[in-house]
Amino acid sequence: MTTTGLSQLSQLSQLLPAHEHDLGGGFIVRRLLPAAVRQSVGPFVFFDHFGPITIEPGKGNNVRPHPHIGLATVTYLFDGAIVHRDSLGTTQQIEPGDINWMTAGSGIVHSEREPEALQGTTYCLHGLQLWVALPIDQEEVAPNFIHTSASQIPALQVDDAEVRVLIGAAFGKISPVATFSNTLYLDIQLPENGTFTLPPLAAEMAVYALESDLTIGENKLFKYSLGVIAPGSSTRIHSTSKTRLIVLGGEPLESKRWIWWNFVSSRKERIDQAAKDWQEQRMGSVAGDPEFIPLPPTKKTS
Repeated sequence: MTTTGLSQLSQLSQLLPAHEHDLGGGFIVRRLLPAAVRQSVGPFVFFDHFGPITIEPGKGNNVRPHPHIGLATVTYLFDGAIVHRDSLGTTQQIEPGDINWMTAGSGIVHSEREPEALQGTTYCLHGLQLWVALPIDQEEVAPNFIHTSASQIPALQVDDAEVRVLIGAAFGKISPVATFSNTLYLDIQLPENGTFTLPPLAAEMAVYALESDLTIGENKLFKYSLGVIAPGSSTRIHSTSKTRLIVLGGEPLESKRWIWWNFVSSRKERIDQAAKDWQEQRMGSVAGDPEFIPLPPTKKTS
């Protein structure tokens, strides 16, 4: 057995289980990245899976304005809706199947609120939020926000699978979502007893079992676990039940990233500066949303 507990013949090189985090008010997410044994897969340094959760009237998830630097947030929903607002003046509702790509770069402030139309109703909220670390020479680019609607995302059938190419290129399809480096993000649905062969589409890749256990090569990937695929492997994925899975990856980062709170950078001193800037409210604001999340009381980069 290897140090990751997998057979030498496995097409998986590492298994990363989810760890639950309370984001406040009992809103629980499953966090896969960063992990103690691995910081990133391709450029992805953060992976949160939230829901499915039933939102009751008056208990909608409302994330107050907060800052980011050195990364891009990628938001994708399966159910529900969220309104994004930012310091660029953007107001955008994201709905199932859409991709919201927000480049923080040199610094941006944004909030994520319950849509007015859903207030006072009961609904399901379910989705993913990932962070992409920007290449070192692009960490300080001007902030930007791009919304790509569900209808613009290419989809196709591969073996038994229905594949949506959310970001990057796969199976002859190219997503319209612009990135700063080679990035791969796929939403895949398999029928009962469905099988799908995943070729080596990127230098680093991982599979997330979103709804049920999967068989990948010779190994079991349990629900809510992330399986890192051995480089260069063409991988057979099978499910005994109708299910959904996520594939992510891309070119590996040039170097380790420092991560603290909402900040990502190749330089610890840049995070120190961002913390000071937010403490002194120099990073901008969201129009019409005077609330904000204060800087945490302790600071530790990792």
